[in-house]
Amino acid sequence: MSPRRKRRPETTVEAADTSTEPSPAERYAAARRRARAERSELAAFAAGIGFQLDDFQREACEQLEEGRSVLVAAPTGAGKTVVGEFAVHLGLRTGRKTFYTTPIKALSNQKYLDLVAAHGEGKVGLLTGDTTINGEADVVVMTTEVLRNMLYAGSPTLVDLGYVVMDEVHYLADRFRGPVWEEVILHLADDVLLVSLSATVSNAEEFGDWLSMVRGDTAVVVSEHRPVPLWQHVMVRDRVLDLYSARVDPTDPGPNPPINPELLEAVRRAARTGSAPPGRRRDPRGGRGRPPARMGHVRPAPRPVVVERLDEAGLLPAIVFVFSRAGCEAAVEQTLRSRVRLTNAAEARAIAQVVEERCAALPPEDLAVVGYHAWSQALQRGVAAHHAGLLPVFKETVEALFAAGLVKVVYATETLALGINMPARSVVLERLDKWNGTAHAALTPGEYTQLTGRAGRRGIDIEGHAIVLYGEDVDPGGLAGLASRRTYPLRSSFHPTYNMAVNLLGTLAYPQARETLEGSFAQFQADRGVVGLARQARRNEEALAGYATAMTCHLGDFTEYARLRRQITELEKDRSRERSRAAQRAVHASLAAVRRGDVLEYRRGRRTLWALVLDVDADRLDSPVVRVLTPEPRVRTLTSTELPHGATTVATVPVPKHANLRDAGQRRDLAARLRSAVQAAPPAAPVARAGEAGADIGEEIDELRRRLRAHPCHGCSDREEHARWANRWASLDAEHQRLLQRIETRTSSIARDFDKVCALLTELGYLEPDGAGGMVVTDNGRWLARLYAEKDLVLAECLRRGLWAGLDAAQLAAVVSTVVYSARNDALSAPTGAGGGALGDAVRQTVRVSDELAERESQHGVPSSEPVDAGIVSIVHAWAKGAPLDSVLDGTEIGAGDFVRWCKQILDVLDQLATAAPDAEGRRTARRAIELVRRGVVAWSSV
Repeated sequence: MSPRRKRRPETTVEAADTSTEPSPAERYAAARRRARAERSELAAFAAGIGFQLDDFQREACEQLEEGRSVLVAAPTGAGKTVVGEFAVHLGLRTGRKTFYTTPIKALSNQKYLDLVAAHGEGKVGLLTGDTTINGEADVVVMTTEVLRNMLYAGSPTLVDLGYVVMDEVHYLADRFRGPVWEEVILHLADDVLLVSLSATVSNAEEFGDWLSMVRGDTAVVVSEHRPVPLWQHVMVRDRVLDLYSARVDPTDPGPNPPINPELLEAVRRAARTGSAPPGRRRDPRGGRGRPPARMGHVRPAPRPVVVERLDEAGLLPAIVFVFSRAGCEAAVEQTLRSRVRLTNAAEARAIAQVVEERCAALPPEDLAVVGYHAWSQALQRGVAAHHAGLLPVFKETVEALFAAGLVKVVYATETLALGINMPARSVVLERLDKWNGTAHAALTPGEYTQLTGRAGRRGIDIEGHAIVLYGEDVDPGGLAGLASRRTYPLRSSFHPTYNMAVNLLGTLAYPQARETLEGSFAQFQADRGVVGLARQARRNEEALAGYATAMTCHLGDFTEYARLRRQITELEKDRSRERSRAAQRAVHASLAAVRRGDVLEYRRGRRTLWALVLDVDADRLDSPVVRVLTPEPRVRTLTSTELPHGATTVATVPVPKHANLRDAGQRRDLAARLRSAVQAAPPAAPVARAGEAGADIGEEIDELRRRLRAHPCHGCSDREEHARWANRWASLDAEHQRLLQRIETRTSSIARDFDKVCALLTELGYLEPDGAGGMVVTDNGRWLARLYAEKDLVLAECLRRGLWAGLDAAQLAAVVSTVVYSARNDALSAPTGAGGGALGDAVRQTVRVSDELAERESQHGVPSSEPVDAGIVSIVHAWAKGAPLDSVLDGTEIGAGDFVRWCKQILDVLDQLATAAPDAEGRRTARRAIELVRRGVVAWSSV
């Protein structure tokens, strides 16, 4: 495959000049528009960016300058952030603040550096929870959670806020953190213009309609055009082949693009020869210690081979998505073991210089623990890993070197696909499924588009390349469907939280708080769904009215007559079911009563059969299982399914305790004894049938039949015709009632969830009734409002009950870890040495509080929160007491990067406790804990 394809020649059609000369008035109006455009802020902004704006960028910027909020939905790499940067420009020119929000700290850090380079350090700030730089600047970059917290706290920083950019706004679909985006959108002041930047979604208009409803006039600008065409490929062993046939336009493949025949043939050949390396085939007969290749078992190409082929084809730099932290690290090791070197001497020296400068502040004693030397050597050979478990400084260095073109291959998890500016010439997917926290799930079209969208650097490449490694689980047809679907629907994940509830009720009356939540995108989507359901309900009502007319009888109320018929039918079904259950119980009882050595007689169809009981498993929940020997002789099992009429014991044959039934001779001997016992046995009594069931039901049926015969409609000559319409009415009415229930469930569903949350908070004392049907926030609720941890209620309850009172600073840091840490696998989920003493007691009581709250949530119909996790209590305690990093992590499976990440989250909660803890001593202890945890590698930040 050639790494660069010739562009298709552009065709132009010159239309005949049928225009007429414009009038003087039209020429004057056009001149005024040109003059106005030349004097506009957009013209000034465009003049300084150094490239021509695309149509969608210009349209969005024009709408923003005219005073409208905008939603921009465009593919990854299309340049959506230009619109956000224009909002920054407008804010600076008009003297109003601009907040630029992102979903992750890494993206905030990168955007901060970009804006500092454009506008200078004095005008730009950064707020990410653990980092504060120039927080009162004209332009502040922050994570979305920080802005949400500022809104609830009524921060003075919000004064003069004019523009808010919400980068990656489609993140509101995230089930864990997505609700934060909607909280911000709902609570921003009315005069703030919102710039929402989204990946291409199929329901952008619906999202735009909601934004217009809650934010005012919002322009929706959608572009599905990728500025750099993306080619789709599959790598079968060591060959990179086009996914689509040659006649498919990769920029618009259509719904069912034909597959490349050469690819299909390569897949067939690979399946025939199994997993043998290129150029070698296994002996189909296998060999000593070497089993034959299983037909169709094809492994993806080895990682070093992939890198070599990409390098040969000119497709580096590349991002290889692995979806596993351990897999990323293993991939780097495998590539380096193969002696791959992707850099020359000058590039290696440049990389070493950047690494030394960025990592100069790392404590020398920790370098070996964090794997600095191996990481640096890999970088100098042009290879790196990128995942959430890396030290922040390592991740940021990899990003900078990759963007500079010095690192050529990055093995990454999907976190790299989220907004961070690391475009590549090609993107490789090792597999088409990933772990979602509970199971391996197939990539969605949206995820596939987001990942492969990194391929193709605007202004550098004329095309990008997406490559899927072929394995036995890859279906080219399915992949074509996945790759050709460029959009996906945006679905809200909004739900009320405890912190949200007390914050809302701290400023709004209960009815207004419910009304605010009913304005969420989640409720908006639910209500739109109700529109279709309501339309169907109206059609049902019309049909029901027609059926009711058709079954009208001149002799009496046919509705009542039809109800009697339905009651009789249902009772007859109940009686039949009860008889079947009684018969089944009798069969189960007969099987449970048999013993080893019993000779059973039973019927199968018209045949009478016999068997010798070997053993009985009577403890099975579904049916006893009887293991028997037949006269043939064969060993088999019998259940109630094989014996619908039960079995009768007709004789007994001793079965030796240690009989070896695998021995054919012993089986024949027992079978002979069985036949003799059957011949000597008297005829079996008939199997007793189950007693007559449902006597009461029978009496009720008789009474209903008497009433049916006495009803006036029983003598109608058109009775059965009316009955047919009555049956249709009854069937549709049942369906209609289910539909009405669905409508009721959806309507005001968010507000009802809010009611449940408030009921639980009232029970716990964070809210109390105001006597007028509303709710007020208690003293406990006011400091719950300042706790923003994911397990906010567990945290609040531990503080309210004084469970952490008396802990020293190191112990407080350790116990706080239980409400932020979540093990990535079962090996890390158990408590790791919390031990006895005050800390051990605090941890055990925290676990009890978590379990108690989960039970209360279940009682109130509130989705249960994740349980607390004591997996890093001991190592956080050791770190806070001053232990060196190597001894802290020794013997654990936690990497240095993960440890730093968890410590940053602990610091975030401790920072909240330093202002929100209910007593002064607790606040002082939290501040001391912050000092103890924020040291060494945890304290260092490159921004």
